[in-house]
Amino acid sequence: MDLLFLAVFALYAVATVASLVCFYTLNKRLRAMVRVLLPVAAALHTVYLLTRFVVSGHTPVASSHEAVSFFAWSLTMAYLLFRWRYRVKNFAAFVTPLIMLLMIVALASPSHIVELPPAMQSWWLPAHGMIALMANAFLALAFCGGIMYLLHEREIKSKRMGFFSERLPSLEALDNLNQHCLTIGFPLLTLGIISGSVWARQAWGAFWQWDPKETWSLVTWLIYASMMHQRFTLGWRRRRVAIMAILGFCAVLFTLWGVNLFLGGAHSYAR
Repeated sequence: MDLLFLAVFALYAVATVASLVCFYTLNKRLRAMVRVLLPVAAALHTVYLLTRFVVSGHTPVASSHEAVSFFAWSLTMAYLLFRWRYRVKNFAAFVTPLIMLLMIVALASPSHIVELPPAMQSWWLPAHGMIALMANAFLALAFCGGIMYLLHEREIKSKRMGFFSERLPSLEALDNLNQHCLTIGFPLLTLGIISGSVWARQAWGAFWQWDPKETWSLVTWLIYASMMHQRFTLGWRRRRVAIMAILGFCAVLFTLWGVNLFLGGAHSYAR
């Protein structure tokens, strides 16, 4: 399995380098290469996750390695879904480095199969874990879209059009991209929190215990809920939404990693 993961890692690494070089040079051959590499990497990654599932007997989201690896896979699949549905110029140059970062963290985390504690031996593990990580993937796409928006907007305001204006979609297209990503990611985030609460009731006898990960999940949800409310009631668009999408994803990352590293609690991933 380790060799299979390294093969997946290598494919993502090549795709990332090719995406960044393509973004700088606008080389069409490299763009075509990335369009082939990412689906191949996603397919091989799927095989890796299925192999872990067969060997371990549980959905591969229980340890830090498994969760981050599944996050990277979900982000890749979410990107491929959006690429099939929408055409966002050079989106891969911003998404692939994030996928690569996740893969580096997964590579650095212990990859041995862990024995699940009794509380995690439930069908709620795949329901809650997979939904939450898939939500993170779509919120990650909105984060990338937000960065692209701010870079493009800054160049327009500086009146030095050229590098980013030539390589990035219009501000309107990027704003629409964020809206589509958040429209999928926020309901999934909500379902992830609800399923986690029901699982907590089954495992520990209470829907909510103010565990650090529960608390930060709520903080993250409130950030996105306030953004969605402002967008659909006050008409927030463009720069404000881009900034909120970036801040919200920072909260997602802290919930995923920061809580485990600094706060601990019952929801910390097994090592």
